[in-house]
Amino acid sequence: MKLESTLRFADDKIKEAFYKLETGDDQERELFKLINQAMDNLEENAFCGIQIPKKLIPKEYLQKYDVKNIWKYDLPRGWRLIYSILNEEIIVVSLVLEWFDHKNYERRFKY
Repeated sequence: MKLESTLRFADDKIKEAFYKLETGDDQERELFKLINQAMDNLEENAFCGIQIPKKLIPKEYLQKYDVKNIWKYDLPRGWRLIYSILNEEIIVVSLVLEWFDHKNYERRFKY
């Protein structure tokens, strides 16, 4: 199933951190491009990631963002983009929660 979505950041801190990557060092600029491409893909299809089982959703996400689902988009070099799919009336929204390398991803989801 393919579902177009509007993209939003979970909060201003996430948005600021994303745009800060654009002016960072070479690795940060590369990560900016990778995340930007992922966000383009999410706008085309909110389901392009992998859904994480509800029992694995970190309590921090439940408390901070009040999300009901979490999805993972695999980026190159072991990075992960975590997002949630929201339904706001007729608009489907992909809400970017955070991104991190594989090591921190495993810590967050207690693998």
